[in-house]
Amino acid sequence: MNSLHQDWFANVKNDLLAGLVVALALIPEAIAFSIIAGVDPKVGLYASFSMAVVIAFAGGRPGMISAATGAMALVMVTLVKDHGLQYLFAATLLTGVLQIVAGMLRLDLLMRFVSRAVIVGFVNALAILIFMAQLPELLGRGWMVYAMVAAGLVIIYLFPYITKAVPSPLVAIIALSAVAILFGLDIRSVGDMGALPDSLPVFLLPDVPLNWETLRIIFPVAVTLAVVGLLESLMTATIVDDLTDSTSSKQRECVGQGAANIATGFLGGMAGCAMIGQSVINVKSGGRGRLSTLVAGVFLLLMIVFMGDWVAQIPMAALVAVMIMVSIGTFNWDSLRKFREHPKSFNATMIATVAVVVATHDLAQGVLVGVLLSGFFFANKVGRMLYVSASSEDEGRMRAYQVVGQVFFASADYFVASFDFKDVVERVRIDVSRAHFWDLTAVGALDKVVVKFRREGTEVEVVGLNEASATLIDRFGVHDKPEAIEQLLNH
Repeated sequence: MNSLHQDWFANVKNDLLAGLVVALALIPEAIAFSIIAGVDPKVGLYASFSMAVVIAFAGGRPGMISAATGAMALVMVTLVKDHGLQYLFAATLLTGVLQIVAGMLRLDLLMRFVSRAVIVGFVNALAILIFMAQLPELLGRGWMVYAMVAAGLVIIYLFPYITKAVPSPLVAIIALSAVAILFGLDIRSVGDMGALPDSLPVFLLPDVPLNWETLRIIFPVAVTLAVVGLLESLMTATIVDDLTDSTSSKQRECVGQGAANIATGFLGGMAGCAMIGQSVINVKSGGRGRLSTLVAGVFLLLMIVFMGDWVAQIPMAALVAVMIMVSIGTFNWDSLRKFREHPKSFNATMIATVAVVVATHDLAQGVLVGVLLSGFFFANKVGRMLYVSASSEDEGRMRAYQVVGQVFFASADYFVASFDFKDVVERVRIDVSRAHFWDLTAVGALDKVVVKFRREGTEVEVVGLNEASATLIDRFGVHDKPEAIEQLLNH
């Protein structure tokens, strides 16, 4: 019961107001993403409604907003163009199923391999993309639009000094809308983005043949949608965790995203996922609980269906001001202020992630590049943390080597090069009590060292293997197997 109260009713007023702000901010983006995907605006709007409502109950991160997104819309373009809207609905359903399976298989644990540098790069790239998405509403629109956006930003940043009882973004939207309507300003409004639906969504089954050909068409798209959706959702959940200083269930988030996409597919919507921009708006406006997400979805539907004439008059300049606030608040400014203090590997990974995401508008590609770079820098760093020392014993008849550090694919060559195979001694002792052998490359390196010494007629003894290393070497090593050694010595 405590958990239920904390998730739903611990922050009612702020959740209600924050949900209203988010609902208003969702409308133009849902329409824009529908246009990107090549579908009717109502497909994106219905998706945003159903995603938000379902994820409010099923998601693992209270206060996070899921809806139609640009990253998902880009993946759908070819499918819609080549096969039509019904195949998109079918792909959305399959996306949901795949995400539920991913959650059951605990693929959310792969987030452990995403470094802080990648997360910072991801956040900064999204902040840049959010700002860039506002440029079409700014460039060449005239001084009146600039004045409205500037006024909106002034309200957003200064109104909290007067009172925090009402979210300042909501105040900015209402104030600028009132000014635009009162003075009849000739500037773009939400209604200019596309026609708003005038009816509630209805349950439907995708009108596609149930055969292998349909599966062949939608499966590749569904896999991509599932991966992109989970990646963006889990990254957003991590960011909201940081913003709210709380934790969330990433496994439940995977399953929740799947359930939300299945519901969306049956209601005539496009696949969606978590939205960092709207999630930040929600948090910055005071939203913390699941109620804020539910309210955002319900308000969205009510506004577009029953208050469409009023919503259509909201100036885009007001929403642009809100989104600029989001981009400023999303960007990790410490990554610039502390640029010289951070390790070069951190900065390189962050910059690469930002560059790829901004260049491709594909979050998955940017994160993949960042993860690969992080792995490379980590392997290189750990690979250099290997030390091999040598000392002479038994009046020069024995050479004792002490190995300290990690032996794996990145350090294996250095490990082999650290031994003097031409040193004329009777015996060699290799003490690895302060070392660990991680992979088959490391096992092969140890085999190579032992075999090279034995080719020179030197007796070799390996001592101090820890249990894990000994198990790996016993299974895959050959230096202590006479039949294998004989074959190696003969080559």
